[in-house]
Amino acid sequence: MTLSGVQISAKYIAYSHTTCAYIAFALALIVGCYTHYEKIVQNEYFGYPDEWIPSVSATTGDRYPARAIFQIFIALTSGPRLALVFLWYLLSQNKFLFIVGLIRTVSCGGWVYITSTDDHSTHDVAMVIYVLCTLPWMLSVLATASQDPVGLKRRRLLIIAFFGTLVPMIYFFIQHKVHQVPGAYTIYAFFEWSLIVYDVGFDALSCYEFDRFDLKIYPRTAKGMV
Repeated sequence: MTLSGVQISAKYIAYSHTTCAYIAFALALIVGCYTHYEKIVQNEYFGYPDEWIPSVSATTGDRYPARAIFQIFIALTSGPRLALVFLWYLLSQNKFLFIVGLIRTVSCGGWVYITSTDDHSTHDVAMVIYVLCTLPWMLSVLATASQDPVGLKRRRLLIIAFFGTLVPMIYFFIQHKVHQVPGAYTIYAFFEWSLIVYDVGFDALSCYEFDRFDLKIYPRTAKGMV
């Protein structure tokens, strides 16, 4: 018996990561709003109608079944995510990029599976580590990426959008937390959701580089195998 191998384009790693990640957040938001809308827009100071957009943490970690759906799809995302980090290392031979990518992936698991309801401090620390690792990750990928003009332009725009969003997001968080301004947390949540779009979108552009590579799995040749 002859065993055939499997060969697929590496770009499907980027596609599967993007698909699973966007589905995870989108389904959590839809299901969360459908099942517990007023509860997940409620914060320590205000609720609906002053606040009407739930934060990422409240949407993905506070209530069942949205939390369970989110965690299942993020688990499905973890395989492509680790493969994406490893492929970037093979492409760049950059150990710093590889280490930052691993730390970023693990810290993502920290704020996903340790919710703000479980342990607020640990959840926040994991989130901060993730954001701090995102800058060197994005810049290292940008430095390593192919010189495709469309890909470079899109990456630069997403980097500017991601880190440009942090300034107003932090401002409105302070307005909510310190000054207790009604509706400030909703605006903060809007910027927080925008970060998700930019972050996942940036890694989706890995398809430009990965399209040049194939993943191959073939059986080893052994004596006696026909």
